[in-house]
Amino acid sequence: MHRPGRIEVVCGSMFSGKTEELIRRLKRAKFARQKVEIFKPAIDVRYSEQDVVSHDQNSIPSTPIDSSASILLLAGDIDVVGIDEAQFLDDGLVNVCNELANRGVRVIVAGLDMDYKGVPFGPIPGLCAIADEVTKVHAICVKCGSLAYVSHRLVKNDKRVLLGETQEYEPLCRECYQRAIKASE
Repeated sequence: MHRPGRIEVVCGSMFSGKTEELIRRLKRAKFARQKVEIFKPAIDVRYSEQDVVSHDQNSIPSTPIDSSASILLLAGDIDVVGIDEAQFLDDGLVNVCNELANRGVRVIVAGLDMDYKGVPFGPIPGLCAIADEVTKVHAICVKCGSLAYVSHRLVKNDKRVLLGETQEYEPLCRECYQRAIKASE
């Protein structure tokens, strides 16, 4: 049976449930007896070197990769491809996802849409542009309870990529983020 390919993007700030939603969709596809393959950047070893793990400790086995081109090599006879933490992959990911979808593969991508400075992050903006469906999920601002807008970095470090958790980042709404930036200047 032929299924039309599609690209689904789940994006938002840290602690918004992106990975949780990715795992939910992939587990449903597995339950439907579809062939599923999951990939994640090899640099993301926060919870596990192999598995994709959410902050709530839900997990699903995955294949760590160093470049988006590896996905085409490893996703042979697959119905559904899941990609977590896609912001850490190269910009070639946009073409890889397009190629997979054009082959009839359902591609589900999760990642941060912005870095800690509120700047669009990695291939996610390009993926949002070509996606069949974009789901933006939100964390709750830890200061005021509004919907969070950005992952505010709590530690002094100017590296764009800094793997972290609640000690390093907090979800903030736009207003509380602006206040935090002014306070740190």
